[in-house]
Amino acid sequence: MFQRFFGTVSLFSGSRSINPLLSSIVASRASSSAAAKMSLDLAKKIAAFKAVDEYVRDNTVVGVGSGSTVVYAVQRLAERVKTEGLKLVCIPTSFQARQLIIESGLVLGDLEQHPKIHCAIDGADEVDADMVLIKGGGGCLLQEKIVASCADQLVVIADYTKNSKKLGEQYKKGIPIEVVPMAYVPIRNKVAAKYGGSLKLRMAVAKAGPVVTDNGNFILDWHFPEEKFDWDVVNRDIMMIPGVVETGLFVKMATKAYFGLADGSVTERSA
Repeated sequence: MFQRFFGTVSLFSGSRSINPLLSSIVASRASSSAAAKMSLDLAKKIAAFKAVDEYVRDNTVVGVGSGSTVVYAVQRLAERVKTEGLKLVCIPTSFQARQLIIESGLVLGDLEQHPKIHCAIDGADEVDADMVLIKGGGGCLLQEKIVASCADQLVVIADYTKNSKKLGEQYKKGIPIEVVPMAYVPIRNKVAAKYGGSLKLRMAVAKAGPVVTDNGNFILDWHFPEEKFDWDVVNRDIMMIPGVVETGLFVKMATKAYFGLADGSVTERSA
């Protein structure tokens, strides 16, 4: 039966004859996967470039967010500094952002010297119709929110898969909650008891045990139930639980969002 559909495979001689149809299917799937990745990469790039071009001005302080889309924002910042001679100071939201700033030859700053930021450019895991964001899929929510809170404008850059009518529509990994390690169990129980759903301690991939943030904390990912929430109230309630450091809910913080589309265009949403 195997020989009938897929040709003859010799395990010992090393010779192999694969059915042309099977080869075509494998090649087609690989090509589709590559095309989808290129489509997402292009969408991220055009959103990032447009945001940087429209919001970044000379002699200003810029907050630099975290994630894959921000890589393109830093690329565009470096290009504009080189071609236009812009004078910028860049404030990172994570170790990743700090390294991007340094490697791109941009001026690295901090909030001690520059507590007021003109604009922060950052990604998001999901943006709903009311401009409420879920952030923290990469574990940098605390520093991202601190930098965003110091900025006159928070500009979100993302691809089309992050654009939703309501939270949880496309992003299925839950809302991150950064917590003090000793308190993760009582926090998990309290959030689940009040709002339902389930909370899971985020586990590391390349190490045994949980993810540890840049600030030495754990992350609980809250998979909330499918119902209508007042996210402002929810965010404030969770923040009042002792041991909660920060949530990945960014409510009434974003000024504008740019979503790159698969066709190379950009759709925008304002607060």
